[in-house]
Amino acid sequence: MQKIFTKGRMALLIIFGVLVIDQLVKVYIKTHMFLHDFKKVTSWFYIYFTENNGMAFGMEIFGKLFLTVFRIAAVAVIGWMLYRFVKANLKWGFIACVAFIMAGAIGNIIDSVFYGVLFSESNYSQMATLLPDGGGYAPLLYGKVVDMLYFPLIETDWPQWMPLVGGEHFIFFSPIFNIADSSISCGIIAVLLFYNKYWGDCFQVLKKTNEGKE
Repeated sequence: MQKIFTKGRMALLIIFGVLVIDQLVKVYIKTHMFLHDFKKVTSWFYIYFTENNGMAFGMEIFGKLFLTVFRIAAVAVIGWMLYRFVKANLKWGFIACVAFIMAGAIGNIIDSVFYGVLFSESNYSQMATLLPDGGGYAPLLYGKVVDMLYFPLIETDWPQWMPLVGGEHFIFFSPIFNIADSSISCGIIAVLLFYNKYWGDCFQVLKKTNEGKE
């Protein structure tokens, strides 16, 4: 029982820690940088402020609302699974991976749900303000996700003699992401690398839970 309690507490600490760091960075970037402003940290690492609308298939209203609600439902399922995994006393490393995935998902949900209400619009000439007098830039559930981490590890031009892409500019690893995205990615990659044979135990835990309800 003590091991179960410790694993549950550590999982909560992971979730809380990731959320605090993620949100502190996002709020700072949002209130101290113009949209698409960037700061060069090294030759391969930039702080580049952009926002992700998070709209599914380009649908401005229904798509955004659907995606936000879907994310909330997904986090609820992950949270339930994490609870079952902790209660079943599964391996700590696996529980930690699930906690990182859940923390990242919650971090981006906070942006989507609350940022439209809490912040003014970010643009090329005006930094956003927290709790503006005139209200936020969007209703509840319609906020934009803040991204800022940019790692163009290799940036060059393709040789002219190469077919199809000759002379074009090439950037290796061009996505712009945030700490919540990193938490999700690291959790998933760690599960695939170290716990890919562990899913049978997970399914058994969930199966026993469902059988217990019947």
